[in-house]
Amino acid sequence: MNPIINLILLSSMIAGTILTMSSHHWVSAWLGLELNTLAIIPIISKTHHPRATEASTKYFLIQAASSALFLLSGITNAYSHGTWDMAHLTNTPSKIMLSVALATKLGLAPIHFWLPEVLQGTPMITALIITTWQKIAPMALLITTWNLIPPTITLIMGLLSTIIGGLGGLNQTQLRKMMAYSSIAHLGWMITITTITPSLALFNLTLYILLTTSTMLIMHLTLSKTLQNTMLIYSYSPTTASLFLLSLLSLGGLPPLSGFSPKWLILQELTTHHLTPLALLMAITALLSLMFYLRTSYISTMTIPPSTTPLKNTWRLKSNSNTSLLSSLILLSLFLLPITPLMIQ
Repeated sequence: MNPIINLILLSSMIAGTILTMSSHHWVSAWLGLELNTLAIIPIISKTHHPRATEASTKYFLIQAASSALFLLSGITNAYSHGTWDMAHLTNTPSKIMLSVALATKLGLAPIHFWLPEVLQGTPMITALIITTWQKIAPMALLITTWNLIPPTITLIMGLLSTIIGGLGGLNQTQLRKMMAYSSIAHLGWMITITTITPSLALFNLTLYILLTTSTMLIMHLTLSKTLQNTMLIYSYSPTTASLFLLSLLSLGGLPPLSGFSPKWLILQELTTHHLTPLALLMAITALLSLMFYLRTSYISTMTIPPSTTPLKNTWRLKSNSNTSLLSSLILLSLFLLPITPLMIQ
């Protein structure tokens, strides 16, 4: 793709997200979501592969339907109360439609089927954008309207997402599909705490973006697309293999890594609000996600396939890739746990 066109599309995507985040009017928020969607579609389909075309079509149809439902929610509320301000969302059907529309955009269960299929048809960097940047605008709207959305809907969707995200990732051999189910599970934790403590949902989103970015950048750097490919990461770079192991375990929420802190705080908050059964179920479902992270880390770092001598010496070759950004992201995604007590009120 032409670099100028690529820059325009990325700028439009960023502008759409900022417009949605800073908006309190239904139409301007919808406009930001549409700008975000229309900017990412050419990026998804730029590889000129049938799978990329299929992924962009699926993404467009799902996002268009959810945007239409979002706008219908605003129109219904404006018709009932005569205002387009999102802070005056009092109509119950509008609240339900808003919840379903944002859940569809995020890829929450039970409306999650499009996310693994779309990621599988895109390059790793595009999949990274879809699983990180494209989640910011809908989550910003959820956090903005946290006291207006029915808590029952968010709690049910959150628990379903953690269950389906954990179970769906168990039998995956494609890394992009595995990261899609990982995204669904993490979004389940976020949506559960959104209507209780929105600041904690924002902290979880920030840490999720850091963890996912560092993990998927390692996959992109080592050209790993399947579980079988991860066996060669050690021959590419022993250091990268070790960092990949730590990033996966941090994504799984294993202490003492950074990924444990949001789960710790969310479980503490749920028990404080007398939702102990829900906290117990979510802690159990977190083990499902941890299972496929452990499997991937075991294959990539603890088993080395039979290889020739030249292959074993691949790590001796000088790499031309710039890993300074990756190094800082990995540092943040692994060592943020010590500052967690500062966040506990």
